[in-house]
Amino acid sequence: MTAASRVVVACLDSKRLKGYVFNFSALRDSFRLFPEPNSPQTAGADLQIRDVKAILFVKDFAGQPERKGSYDAMDATHGRKLEVTFLDGEKIPGTSEAYNRNKLGFFMFPSDRDSNNSRIFVVTKNVSAVKLL
Repeated sequence: MTAASRVVVACLDSKRLKGYVFNFSALRDSFRLFPEPNSPQTAGADLQIRDVKAILFVKDFAGQPERKGSYDAMDATHGRKLEVTFLDGEKIPGTSEAYNRNKLGFFMFPSDRDSNNSRIFVVTKNVSAVKLL
């Protein structure tokens, strides 16, 4: 296997699952979440993309819950500026080079460069609106 990516999975049922993914593909309908970066294949749990709002690729699991994305600091280093609104009303500002409402999902980068998130995979069908800024 290749190096593991640390992720927090935001599920539609409001759960947040923490773990590691290997070789995540935006083209597959499912992915496997592992509890540790060196877990055996049998320790992983298969998750369906349809049950997920977003997959947050994070720097650490502790995060920065008090920190909110800032529209003022946002630059278009990684494509177009946008704001994603999920079905539950949660909003995330950021940028994307690959937003396409006809695809399974797309990657976006947080508006705040100092965010705990390095990138975010957004599941398109679980979004209520994408506003281009």
